[in-house]
Amino acid sequence: MSSTFQPIKVDKVDGINLQVFDNRYELGVAAAKAVTVKMKELLSQKERIRMVFAAAPSQNEFLRGLTAEDGLDWKRVTAFHMDEYIGLLEDAPQRFSTFLKKNLFMHVLPGEVHLIDGSKNPSDECHRYSRLLRSGPIDIICLGIGENGHIAFNDPHVANFQDPEVMKVVHLDEACRKQQVNDGCFKQLDDVPTHALTLTIPTLLDAESLFCIVPGETKQSAVKSTLLGSISTECPASILRTYPNCQLYVDRDAYRRVTDVY
Repeated sequence: MSSTFQPIKVDKVDGINLQVFDNRYELGVAAAKAVTVKMKELLSQKERIRMVFAAAPSQNEFLRGLTAEDGLDWKRVTAFHMDEYIGLLEDAPQRFSTFLKKNLFMHVLPGEVHLIDGSKNPSDECHRYSRLLRSGPIDIICLGIGENGHIAFNDPHVANFQDPEVMKVVHLDEACRKQQVNDGCFKQLDDVPTHALTLTIPTLLDAESLFCIVPGETKQSAVKSTLLGSISTECPASILRTYPNCQLYVDRDAYRRVTDVY
């Protein structure tokens, strides 16, 4: 994929470099191009790079764009994901590992893929995955923002900006679980697991580069709080403003409440 799209607005809010696009397709293509450029830059400097991906419908256009990019040596990429439900059956389509295999990994074939297994003992799995994450630096994290402002599964009531853990077990709040129904991942609220495994906020902020992809009108409040609200766990994504160089991609719909112009 050689073409990209130009943002309709560019701004900087503390450490966030904001780009607003006309629609989610253009956002996805542009974000994929930017991540590709960063990957190629890092692969020119080191033998392997380590990346973490989010699994959610909000990432569809971005992941599709990433699979269409040419000239990437994915065999030199070690891939992780940032969260997973606890208790879903191994073949459940809602598993984030299943989502990423279907939408990314089976297309680009990374050299190594480390999946979180939500069917194992949660404490043991936290320790296992934390060791894998600690075995080297994380170069790039591609994340989203939830309707309640969460990053990964760090909902407001469990988010900790000074969390000592690399990964932890969390109880999902109702707003987060309702989002999974709104996104079409589950038929009803009772089907959504109540607990999950997630990378903690300090783990996310420890990456060399953050690319945050947030399309859709359901994200309007979260985007506004991220950019204009206080930096607090009431909107966990607000901590991204303290990161020195976070690339935030939103579409017109997600940005609508930030200003009356769009």
